[in-house]
Amino acid sequence: MGRLNGKVAIITGGASGIGEYMVNLFAEEGAYVIAADINEELLDKSSEKARVYGMKLNVSSDEEWGNLVKNAIEQFGHIDILINNAGITSEKPFSEIELNDWQKVLTVNGFGPFAGMKHVAPYMVTQKKGSIVNISSYTALIGQGFNHYSASKGAVRAISKAAATMFGKYGVRVNALFPGIVETPMTKLLSASQELINQLIQATPLNRFGTPNDVANAALFFASDESSYITGAELVIDGGFTAQ
Repeated sequence: MGRLNGKVAIITGGASGIGEYMVNLFAEEGAYVIAADINEELLDKSSEKARVYGMKLNVSSDEEWGNLVKNAIEQFGHIDILINNAGITSEKPFSEIELNDWQKVLTVNGFGPFAGMKHVAPYMVTQKKGSIVNISSYTALIGQGFNHYSASKGAVRAISKAAATMFGKYGVRVNALFPGIVETPMTKLLSASQELINQLIQATPLNRFGTPNDVANAALFFASDESSYITGAELVIDGGFTAQ
């Protein structure tokens, strides 16, 4: 406990799924957490928690990012942690993906983290410290998923490396997490096929899917001062799937 005492964190997609677990964990560790999400109903519930402040955000909107960061600075005076977690997926096969589908997923999953860093990093540079954690995917590391989702997560990997090299000299760290299949509302579609579930579990060395806590704990490490000499790193959280 207390690994983030006094720090201010912004966590996108913070009202549900992995983001909600991160919000809860970071608050327990002493941070003041801005749970940024597009779902206002869930945000109301988030704001009922101690040390948690729900703020509406469409991560694909440059203007909304600017307003959220401005409000955070006005309220807290500093931002120490940014977790770019919000994202969307699609089950469309590659033969059915059209330009609008591509643009929607790339805008949320790719531009969202970029815009977050664009607006938050300058404040961290002024502070001479800060930690940014971007959530990519194991699909950005292997030949799996010929689709817009994998492309968007590949973009996250690339901009994370670029941001790490750009802002490192100012004391701002940028690292990326690469989760495998994690049991969240986004992956519930898999439950429609028990056969598919069994195949995926059997193909994973640890013989299970990940949990939101597995990812939240990794994000906590990168967000905390325990990783103060780590930037530009890639941490894979997939039960060993990509090690094969």
